[in-house]
Amino acid sequence: MKPYYHKVLKKIENSFSLRKDISANFETTWHYHPELELHYIKKGEGLRFIGNNISKFSSDEMLLLGENLPHTWKSHDAYLNPQSKLVVETTVLHFLPNCLGQEFLLLPEAYQLTQLIKKAKNGLVIYGDTKWKLLALLEAAYQAENLTRISLFISILSILAETKEYEPITTSAYAFYQSNQIEADRLNQIYTYTLKNYMNTITLTEIASLSCLSITSFCRYFKMMTNKTYTDFLSEIRISYACKFLIENKQLTIESISTETGFNNASNFFRQFKKIVGVTPNAYRKNI
Repeated sequence: MKPYYHKVLKKIENSFSLRKDISANFETTWHYHPELELHYIKKGEGLRFIGNNISKFSSDEMLLLGENLPHTWKSHDAYLNPQSKLVVETTVLHFLPNCLGQEFLLLPEAYQLTQLIKKAKNGLVIYGDTKWKLLALLEAAYQAENLTRISLFISILSILAETKEYEPITTSAYAFYQSNQIEADRLNQIYTYTLKNYMNTITLTEIASLSCLSITSFCRYFKMMTNKTYTDFLSEIRISYACKFLIENKQLTIESISTETGFNNASNFFRQFKKIVGVTPNAYRKNI
């Protein structure tokens, strides 16, 4: 997917950006930036798109995203209803690798930071005690000023560099072409349309027309940009929602979930679920 360059804003007197956001839903497009991003979701549910990975997200999730790693979040439909009173709450830290000076990275005591920057290129899910320690430091840094703020930031870097409590999000560094606003808007339109209509039949003719491309051109374009076919992309979206329904709606039969997520027949649903998740729907539900 061709991501759009996003300019991270920060005050000129600050070496890094730290903010808290409360909004009805995530309104970001598929984008990237040279800053690393430590992202904590206090409230919210939906799907996250990071590099070539599509996964569901929920409250209390913390991620570290590397420099220029494309990403976006899409809230579940319920968050798009103005009367739902649901909100997304996040704390977001952005920092350039050399925000404390290039010489800082060259210090012998800072060798772990260069390793951290390299690991973050795949994106990391932070869990366990590490997540809660980092959250406490983020809260303190949000209130702090001057050298105290820098000291807390270094503590955050130290914990991130030393922890083993993380899982990579993508299996390899994600290569992409930089885009212009028109391309970013088109791809965001494909994302939005797919998320709103995944439960229905979506033909290649339909999605290609939405993109103002012929079917052949659309298939070639989508494959080149995402390293996957649109059919595979749609299946991943549907299976992500199927996982959500298996967890939250245990009264629904697996056959019903198959229909609810847009699969025309149960056998195809079982085949795609095993291919993407690695286990059958029955095994997934039992292991929750």
